[in-house]
Amino acid sequence: MAPDADLHLALLNPWQRGFPLVREPFGHIAGTLGLSVDEVLAGYARLQREGALSRIGGVFAGNAGGAALLAAMAVPPERLDAVAAVVSSHPGVNHNYQREHHFNLWFVMTGQDDAAVRAAMRSLEDATGLPALQLRMQRAYRIDLGFDLRERTAPAPMAAAREATPVLDADRPLAALLEDGLPLVPRPYDAWAQALDRTGESVLQTLQQWLDQGTVRRIGAIVRHHELGFDANAMTVFNIPDAQVDACGEALARVTGVTLAYRRERAGGWPYNLYCMVHGRDRAAVLDVIARAIADAGLAQYPHEVLFSCRRFKQTGPRRFRALPEAAAPSAATLEVLDAVAG
Repeated sequence: MAPDADLHLALLNPWQRGFPLVREPFGHIAGTLGLSVDEVLAGYARLQREGALSRIGGVFAGNAGGAALLAAMAVPPERLDAVAAVVSSHPGVNHNYQREHHFNLWFVMTGQDDAAVRAAMRSLEDATGLPALQLRMQRAYRIDLGFDLRERTAPAPMAAAREATPVLDADRPLAALLEDGLPLVPRPYDAWAQALDRTGESVLQTLQQWLDQGTVRRIGAIVRHHELGFDANAMTVFNIPDAQVDACGEALARVTGVTLAYRRERAGGWPYNLYCMVHGRDRAAVLDVIARAIADAGLAQYPHEVLFSCRRFKQTGPRRFRALPEAAAPSAATLEVLDAVAG
């Protein structure tokens, strides 16, 4: 049997996309590696415990269903830890980062529909006493994040994301399971079928249809980049005239090293409408990619800012298809901390 590092690489690198849509997917992977199913399942379980693997699940297109928005708060430094704790405690928040900027706390709020997301944002603003920029995505140019772990490089260039077919209401329970990730059992799709009172064949057919229609960008291992050596990341934002933004976004999506690219709404005091993310092993490597992306995509003449991430408070899968608990307010203990820090 290969050493642990080689095994873990073999379980993650080839299976970030194209995860087997067969009744016994882990058996299929075991066969390619000359291992037993139990060894493969144990390997994935260990990767999850160690934090390198978030889940084995799906990456949905931005317009596949549910709702999400990127939000940012300008938090006084002495309150940052307490406010971040309130934000992270909300079950709809799946990413929460400190970034180097006046708007220093950036997070993503997800929910079943726009009304739920807006209500959740109001609850956070009320709990923290801080207004938030609310920046809905308008178009995704690239959202299919993946890494070559063997070469420790970011994704290769790709075509811009195409429009997707939304998830049907009847299939939302399956979409919620795909967001959560496959159970680590020999026949995980059958487990989903049993929970949904469906057949295993119909579950697999729906998943394949989502891939074919662009509803799901990929099904595979969703890795956590910090734990795998991609320690630096920066969000670069541009103020692009509306008539040019789509062409610029599509150009960014084709640049090697750009991991995410999308258009978002502007907001008061925030004129930027084009975003790209770059992940790398260190700050210098990220800055090199950003400089090349600006040059290659012809963006040098447009105002922009670079916001490096400096702390990660929360990183989990989104919750766009599962109803969130109504009692999502911060705990009494957290509010006490906020009150104490606010003085």
